[in-house]
Amino acid sequence: MSGRYTSDTPVGALSGVGKVKAEKLNKMGIYTIHDLLYHFPRAYENRAEIHRLGEMDTEATHSYALTVSSTVIGAKLKANLHISRLRAFDESGSVEIIFFNAPFVKDVFHVGDTFRFYGRLSFNKKRILTLTNPQYEPIIEGVVLDGLIPVYTATEGLTSKGIGKLIKQAVDDVLPLLDDPLPESVRVNSSLCTLGYAIKNAHFPIDENALYASRRRLAFDEMFYFGLGISLSAVKRERAVGKSFSPCSLKPLTDMLPYELTGAQKRAINDIYYDTVLKKTNGKTPAMSRIIVGDVGCGKTVCAAAAIYISYKSGFQSALMVPTEILANQHFKDLEELLGGLGLRVALLTGSTTSSRKNKVYEAMSNGEVDVVVGTHALLTDKVNFSNLGLIVTDEQHRFGVEQRGVLKNKVESAHMLVMSATPIPRTLALALYGDLDISRIDEMPKGRQRTDTFVVDESYRTRINDFISKQVALGGQCYVVCPSIEQNEDGTEEFIPVGLRSQSMISTSSYNLKSAVDYTEELRGTLPQLRIECLHGKMKVQEKNRIMTAFASGEVDVLVSTTVIEVGVNVPNASLMVVENAERFGLSQLHQLRGRIGRGTRKSYCILVSDLKTEKAQARLNVMRTTHDGYEIAEKDLLLRGPGDFLSSISGDNIRQSGGFNFRFASMCDDNELFSSAFSQAKSIADKDPDLLNIDNAPLRAEMAHRVTKVANIS
Repeated sequence: MSGRYTSDTPVGALSGVGKVKAEKLNKMGIYTIHDLLYHFPRAYENRAEIHRLGEMDTEATHSYALTVSSTVIGAKLKANLHISRLRAFDESGSVEIIFFNAPFVKDVFHVGDTFRFYGRLSFNKKRILTLTNPQYEPIIEGVVLDGLIPVYTATEGLTSKGIGKLIKQAVDDVLPLLDDPLPESVRVNSSLCTLGYAIKNAHFPIDENALYASRRRLAFDEMFYFGLGISLSAVKRERAVGKSFSPCSLKPLTDMLPYELTGAQKRAINDIYYDTVLKKTNGKTPAMSRIIVGDVGCGKTVCAAAAIYISYKSGFQSALMVPTEILANQHFKDLEELLGGLGLRVALLTGSTTSSRKNKVYEAMSNGEVDVVVGTHALLTDKVNFSNLGLIVTDEQHRFGVEQRGVLKNKVESAHMLVMSATPIPRTLALALYGDLDISRIDEMPKGRQRTDTFVVDESYRTRINDFISKQVALGGQCYVVCPSIEQNEDGTEEFIPVGLRSQSMISTSSYNLKSAVDYTEELRGTLPQLRIECLHGKMKVQEKNRIMTAFASGEVDVLVSTTVIEVGVNVPNASLMVVENAERFGLSQLHQLRGRIGRGTRKSYCILVSDLKTEKAQARLNVMRTTHDGYEIAEKDLLLRGPGDFLSSISGDNIRQSGGFNFRFASMCDDNELFSSAFSQAKSIADKDPDLLNIDNAPLRAEMAHRVTKVANIS
């Protein structure tokens, strides 16, 4: 153990890390030894299980215990290509082992030596069994080889093995010196291993049981500190004073609507009115922090319009922030039509707004000549200043991180905050995830909304699916096809993290028939050449995404093949069919949101979930979608079937409510409801007793929170 380093020591201080390597690490987000210790493997190679050559398994990578039977023969094939060959055997057969550009192996392998090789078998053109560029370790009596080998995300000039060596330095030199900020009583109550044990075994696990204990502790930490941040934020919210809105009648607004509000919408609007007009604490109006949660198409936007109208009638401006330009344009059009008739001046501000137009909007906002601004991230720039901002609304709030919403909120700290989410959160998780927000649930759908028929089928139905797509388009409808990935890896496989801490499953690489959006678009174009088919995914440029989505909305595209980027999309009432490929790869709540993209018009709509996975659990999950249409019921069933990790996984992936260290790398694999509940309840208990973490015993917690977020006071 060395005292040379601390967790805050720059990573460049480590042995073997020069300026160039330090810069490469910095680009990966690794600046300090603490960052390095928390740079966990993306996968593990399970080398413990030894296979036999006689199995001739060319489909997967395995370990083989082989004895060298020939000397190494080297040859230079080209100016920059050297090949080395040797033979080795086990009791079931022999193999030719080939290395490229590794002439030094002639000094490594000697006849009679035994090595553990890790690689994938193949047959060359002469049908000779070969093993090309395998990993290798000498088998020495009395020396135990590691069974689980970490695999790190590499970058140019930094291999996984090189990163592992640096982390080994940090684990040996710094880890024993680190204090555990988690109170000992909390650790013992939840039967958790120590932090040092967890970090060490996350990188270099002794065995699968050690990895399980490590992941369980690190998952708890992620949930605990997130819960602590939420609880501290709730305290801050209770202290905040907001703008005092004036009593007003909403009849002029409701008279403009071509439909009657549902009971749930009326309750949500009454909640907003109470928060901003009637609620008083010591004679002052507390700042509203409310979330409206409801299925896609349930009518959350009209509730936001009511809030904007109340703000307007009280003499204040409002801002509506949405994640995409398409959605911004849609909301702008809807609000201008609805609120413009009541005298409100509505403006649009997005990244593609021209500079001259932006300047006019900036001036109008600061002069009070605009009552409501609808915008994307463009609202977060320094040039945006309001004359009298009273209300901030964020739609599809899970697409914005905490820091992004904080930028807008900090423009006027006393402004009321209303956020909206189409993610159906189970009631048992809502308090934990949204404990700093008051919750209004819209659990009714507008009258006349047709129920979407849902079917679960396998690949044998492919021809019938394609025929049904053609039929729907022929009848005047449109179709979404959702794929789980953008592109397949070159070898047709995809690395995946199995959900579930209890399973102790290893991260691995598996041959898996995943439909990718790009490849499947071309396949469909060949199968259905008469249809207009486009592809949409998150890696496209904004302008291209907008062009394709606008074309689909206007009926110029028949079939849109997409990733889940369409979860947040423009309203397309003409879309009557959705096909979800590899449906078992999606959470039920996510499938429910996707299904909500169709059935929004007068056409009868259908959702087809395609899955070849026949496990009892997978079939049970998909049958929930076939038989259940209530988002909250689906969310509760998903929680029981998969655990809280399914929700945290979507949180982590979309930066829901994230800031600093609030990510869910390990918690997203958690299927333990008790662990989840314990983390949040103990965090809340600490925040309730010491809301500013000023108690000397909580000093390590405050330091950890300061490390995970910019400021504890800015977690709202």
